[in-house]
Amino acid sequence: MRPVMTTARRIVSLAALALVLSGCGAADRLRNVGREPALSAIDNPTAKPGYRPVQMPMPEPQPVHFNSNSLWRTGSRAFFKDQRAARIGDLLTVRVKIDDKAQIDNSTKRSRSGTESMGMPNMFGLETKLPDSMNPSSLVKTDSTSSSTGEGSVDREEDIATNVAAVVTQILPNGNMVIEGRQEIRVNYEVRELIVAGIVRPEDIQSDNVIDSNKIAEARIAYGGRGQITDVQQPRYGQQVMDIVLPF
Repeated sequence: MRPVMTTARRIVSLAALALVLSGCGAADRLRNVGREPALSAIDNPTAKPGYRPVQMPMPEPQPVHFNSNSLWRTGSRAFFKDQRAARIGDLLTVRVKIDDKAQIDNSTKRSRSGTESMGMPNMFGLETKLPDSMNPSSLVKTDSTSSSTGEGSVDREEDIATNVAAVVTQILPNGNMVIEGRQEIRVNYEVRELIVAGIVRPEDIQSDNVIDSNKIAEARIAYGGRGQITDVQQPRYGQQVMDIVLPF
């Protein structure tokens, strides 16, 4: 009985905590009734709580070689200075192009049947000791039948094409750069957010300081929004809590 009571108390506690958190969010939303969503402040990505520097497998360090009496430097695309992002704090443009379409249709069907029978017509004369209602030649007989059917389908299509400026936040020991960019656009009472982060190679940055999103390693691309339309599209807090808490 105690485990049941403990589980019930945990469920009630979780529901109460969810209601408190949802109440805080509801208070903020009520405070902003009739106002447009506020844009996020521009801040340092590395100063955010929970930020962790990226650590990746690195090759052995190589000694730097300088060419004497040379006007050009390795990797430079301009006579005086390479205009591409190369240091912490530099900017580069990320060309986000996502055109993804997937169609998957699976169907599985399985059926099996079996019959087992066993009898003892003669067993040292003991078959004569059985009751008249029992037939020694068919003492045990079992039948089994099982079947299962499963179907699944996926039909997904995504198409995003936009540009966003990103900031170099870290230089890895092998020269690759960690970038992060955030863009917010407010139209009436809806804010659209675009977040891009990942690791890029300096060689993949084009001469106009632009890189395609498909050349970003460990890419994290988020596209969403917040505002009145987004609130209407979300289930109410109570429904979300019940979906998590209810076991059936």
